[in-house]
Amino acid sequence: MPENKLFLPEGLRPPIRLTLDRLREALESGAVLEAPVQRCDTSHTLHIDLSGIPGRIFRPEAIAPWINGAGRDIAVLSRVGKPACFKVESLQADEKGAPEALLSRRAAQETAMDWFLENLEPGMVLTCRVTRLEPYGAFLDIGCGIIAILPIELISVSRISHPGVRLREGQKILAAVRSFDRENRRITMTMRELLGTWMENASRFAPGETVRGIIRSVKEYGSFIELAPNLSGLADSREDLSPGDGVSVFIKSIRAERMKIKLQVIEKLPPLDTPEPLRYQITDGRLERWTYSPPGYEKEPVETVFTAPSP
Repeated sequence: MPENKLFLPEGLRPPIRLTLDRLREALESGAVLEAPVQRCDTSHTLHIDLSGIPGRIFRPEAIAPWINGAGRDIAVLSRVGKPACFKVESLQADEKGAPEALLSRRAAQETAMDWFLENLEPGMVLTCRVTRLEPYGAFLDIGCGIIAILPIELISVSRISHPGVRLREGQKILAAVRSFDRENRRITMTMRELLGTWMENASRFAPGETVRGIIRSVKEYGSFIELAPNLSGLADSREDLSPGDGVSVFIKSIRAERMKIKLQVIEKLPPLDTPEPLRYQITDGRLERWTYSPPGYEKEPVETVFTAPSP
């Protein structure tokens, strides 16, 4: 099981009915709960329906203090219609005597960050949710709305032009911690090490087969064609091929000692409507060293070393 099971990304907690008794228990225990935000009023207070009990998250309690600048307001407004984690700060009665709850998302995020500061190490596999895609990478919620960056070059071994080629907003994924700048609370994630080594991916194919591929780059000497997110082969250039095109390819040869797959393009195929599902080879635990290249590879090993932080 991924290492952040105590503090899951917002929207991934199992739904529960938030009765008054359960809210009282959470107030006493400090448990983190979650419910959808109904609206954000003119004072930037978030309003939540707790199974018929009104809940409010005042603006100072809506987001962690280490998030600064204009991003704070956007982060608050963008919670409307989406789940938000929170702690119950108090239970009180309104002017009619009905119960209402004062909540704090900030407290939940601070508790999660304290746990991350204490326990997170490079190589740890976490459950994440994609919150935003940019040309340079994907932003991931790694727990209670705490955001990490997944750079585009760490999404897969096969190079892509935009994270949207591989991911979509709202998607649940697995990723490993690449680095953690504790002083600035900046977390960088990587996904490519979870998608299999060259040999794990190449073992799914054999010379003589014809399979689907995607053109990733076109050079004078040939076209690089992705067979899987962590596996590509090379085919002769054709003038009618462009990056992103779907093609059927004949596998001419597979040479593990050189990490080379020779392909022949048969024909162009219609594009896929959505990215293909990710196939993880690693789903939990902590990586220390990951070697992509196969045994007997003629050159220096292609690998990632996850260095633990100094004590």
